[in-house]
Amino acid sequence: MHPVTTRQHLPLFDLAATRRIEAAAAAALPAHTLMQRAGAATARLARALAPHAQRIWIACGPGNNGGDGLEAAMHLHQNLHRHGVAVTVTWLGQPDRAPADAQRSWQRARDAGVSFSDAPPTRLDARDLCIDALLGIGLAPEDAPRPADARLRACLDALHASPATVLCVDLPSGLQTDTGQYAATLAPAALPIAPRHTLSLLTLKPALFTGAGRDAAGTVWHDGLGATPGDEPPCAWLPGLPAAAARAHASHKGSYGDVAVVGGEGLAQRGMGMGGAALLAGSAALHAGAGRVLVALLDGGAQPTDTAQPELMLRRFDTLDLPRLTVVCGCGGGMAVAPLLPRVLAEAPRLVLDADALNAIAADSGLQQQLAHRAAQARPTVLTPHPLEAARLLGCTTAEVQARRLQAAQQLAGRFGCVAVLKGSGSVIAAPGRTPAINPTGNARLATAGTGDVLAGLLGARLAAGGDAFEAACAACWQHGHAADTWPAPRALTASRLARALSAG
Repeated sequence: MHPVTTRQHLPLFDLAATRRIEAAAAAALPAHTLMQRAGAATARLARALAPHAQRIWIACGPGNNGGDGLEAAMHLHQNLHRHGVAVTVTWLGQPDRAPADAQRSWQRARDAGVSFSDAPPTRLDARDLCIDALLGIGLAPEDAPRPADARLRACLDALHASPATVLCVDLPSGLQTDTGQYAATLAPAALPIAPRHTLSLLTLKPALFTGAGRDAAGTVWHDGLGATPGDEPPCAWLPGLPAAAARAHASHKGSYGDVAVVGGEGLAQRGMGMGGAALLAGSAALHAGAGRVLVALLDGGAQPTDTAQPELMLRRFDTLDLPRLTVVCGCGGGMAVAPLLPRVLAEAPRLVLDADALNAIAADSGLQQQLAHRAAQARPTVLTPHPLEAARLLGCTTAEVQARRLQAAQQLAGRFGCVAVLKGSGSVIAAPGRTPAINPTGNARLATAGTGDVLAGLLGARLAAGGDAFEAACAACWQHGHAADTWPAPRALTASRLARALSAG
């Protein structure tokens, strides 16, 4: 058993693959072995997480996830009863209807003297521990619309409202394994208030790392229970720490690529100056190690020097030698960027499309065809939409994108023949013919204006340095999120500070 860290390169497996891995492992072992291992692992982690708890409440569902909880209850009671720790189980199953392994664990818990209660406890405090063994991965997609059983709902509400630390067995109950979204009838009314941990059994699942799953899961732990994936291919990867980029002594600014940022609609267009977005992207590219950074602000006027960042070379768009540049297009571009896109799409050898460039493409079938044509010309393109921009490109709703984040990113990548970075909690990176990645870094500090522009500029710098566009996108997302994860807590994170904190590594 070990905690999952953002530095590890790890495979993720969907529900169907996890079921196959489980079946293969169970077939090679005596009956009940996997559940015994799962219960023992849960009990070990529970004791480590709450060594001073005087009360442990275990909410057990009617299936095998509940069986894991019952098995853990037996171990915890046997080890802690003599120390005055009260272990109580609320079991939603029935002995004559439970799966065979869960029946055996129920009997073992009963024989050990575990206390059972029909309802959640009324009094727990921050020193205590709750264990969520209600549903795990047992919630199939077709079950989502069904109303929750009253006792199940009561247990879920108690888990979400409790001040005690919560340990989820395999998956937070109500979370759908493949999407990272709650089933509609099982979603919590508010974010959990207590520290949360999830012990993922056998495999790591996508739900733990994207969408609502990151808040629901908290710190993720993994125990393979002695099983291996065999030949099962992962449905996604956690990319892990990017390789450090070595820089030769005998190099110069031309060795690391030229990035041109095209964006920043001026006040004259709609009375909404957005030049800051383009300058932020330029600053990010500069601090991430691009050899030279040119910024074409779309304000129609003179392009003065940015005295705060004199290294940025301000240019008019019509002077850019696009075929020699890596272009980052759209940051703060507003309506002014749309007329420039035909030339950008036709000439830029490497291209990052963000923000208003994506909105313009979503509204123009001709630009969409031009974008898709770039793949045939072997010109790498990276799209960086947030969920609303992705929905516009796919012709669906934001809710539909969020309900299937992995598939939405893959659909974008396939439709336009590019790398797609679907931003959000657990950004998804997809490319045609590649297993997608879910970025494990980042936090709510990034929920401030301009951080998306910083990501676009950082990605432009990594793309300009050469190499594979998919790997560049994975590395940029990881680095961008890691900068927020390691941000000194008392200091406010702003986009300009974030850009300056980047490195060429």
